[in-house]
Amino acid sequence: MNRRKFIRNSLVGLGLVTAVTDSRSEHKSLENRSRYQNGVSPWPLVLNTSTIRPASLEDKVKITAGAGWDGIEPWISELEEYEKKGGNLKDLGKQIKDLGLMVPNVIGLWDSMPEGEEAFRESLKVTRNRMRMASDIGSKFVAAIPGPDRENFDVKWGARCYKELLKIGEEEYNIRPAVEFVGFFKGVYRFGQACAIAIDADDPRACIIADTFHLFRGGSGFSGLNLVQGDLIAHFHWNDVPGDVPREEQGDSHRVLPGDGVLPLKEVLITLKKIGYKGCLSLEIFKRDLWESDLRKVAELGLQKMIECVRGAGV
Repeated sequence: MNRRKFIRNSLVGLGLVTAVTDSRSEHKSLENRSRYQNGVSPWPLVLNTSTIRPASLEDKVKITAGAGWDGIEPWISELEEYEKKGGNLKDLGKQIKDLGLMVPNVIGLWDSMPEGEEAFRESLKVTRNRMRMASDIGSKFVAAIPGPDRENFDVKWGARCYKELLKIGEEEYNIRPAVEFVGFFKGVYRFGQACAIAIDADDPRACIIADTFHLFRGGSGFSGLNLVQGDLIAHFHWNDVPGDVPREEQGDSHRVLPGDGVLPLKEVLITLKKIGYKGCLSLEIFKRDLWESDLRKVAELGLQKMIECVRGAGV
């Protein structure tokens, strides 16, 4: 029995995780694989911790590993709280890796693009520390959200800030910031705006984070994905939306599990395969009824829905 199987079986014995088939157990590196989840998916399937929000960060890691996900995507607030309580993020990152999980992204660098040079310089102290925390846990990317949100957000200024964030992240913390647009923001809420910030940063490392909900909510739609190369997209949040709530009225709480809504997820997956997207698909849900359920079962159901979604696309 190898080390990963031993750790997994020990957790099962302690009742910390449920027994599931581990399609990753014979592989040393998830990132070097071409297929995931017993060959079903060309992309790693990742659980964003918002989906099981009430659990502690340690329990989220155990639940995610126990359900059979390929990776976990935490929030920076969770890492901040973990450190404040005396936890060591590098040790936690090692535990995550030992359980067979990757950390593709952390959310995120909030308020990292304030208006004006002085405000931007002042923000870098907090931003640097957040980069350090995301790097300590072993994350490859960290979401750079164009904020504080404002209607007059200057995309040119955003590109200027992002260019420096890329340099700091890569050279000081070995982590890559990725621009994430938010569909209900007043400023940067469309796919094209995020692409403009990344492209105009004039750095070959520039990239964005996309989200099926934000593509829908911000009115960008999904056809624009055909016009970019897959390498522009660092990470992809995955979810569905209900058909009985007007687009402009939807918020995070309206997100539903893949296949339970009306988004053209099959077509989006086919497009991602065609453009050569190589990142992860991360289930990101904010449903109170799920939070109030058995979180282990929620994680298992979420993975099942993700697998069904990918399998249905035939990619």
